[in-house]
Amino acid sequence: MIYHLFTNSKFETMKLGEKIADYLSPNMVITLDGDLGAGKTTFTKGLGSGLGIKDTISSPTFNILKCYFNGKMPFYHIDAYRLEDGINSDIGLEEVIDGDGVAIIEWASYIKSMIKDRLSVKIEIIDENTRRFSFEAFGSKYLELLKRIEEIKL
Repeated sequence: MIYHLFTNSKFETMKLGEKIADYLSPNMVITLDGDLGAGKTTFTKGLGSGLGIKDTISSPTFNILKCYFNGKMPFYHIDAYRLEDGINSDIGLEEVIDGDGVAIIEWASYIKSMIKDRLSVKIEIIDENTRRFSFEAFGSKYLELLKRIEEIKL
């Protein structure tokens, strides 16, 4: 089942991330897909804010992985664009993905063999301000999370 939700501003996209963060628990994985400028970083900032992260959250394009430890739980932001299956074990992504916090992964298709259960989030640009979020759950705990997301009012 796929659930769709629309946001009409960067503020609403950030607020959506903050509200979803209320339902996250350790060892959760969120994969994030969307074109450049779709709002992936804005949504991720909202998740981080909802988890109590005070640091500035930015895309880890050149770092591959950024870790934030000053919130309710560890928050790991992965950009897998420059990775290919089979070359990741030496940088410790398995420990992060299966770890003690929440992992949000952009370009997850590049490391798909490392990701099993997850919440898949796709962001589509509708117009200058409007975004369509498509949420799909893979695994029982993510089905429960999806039910919670369906109750969110912006």
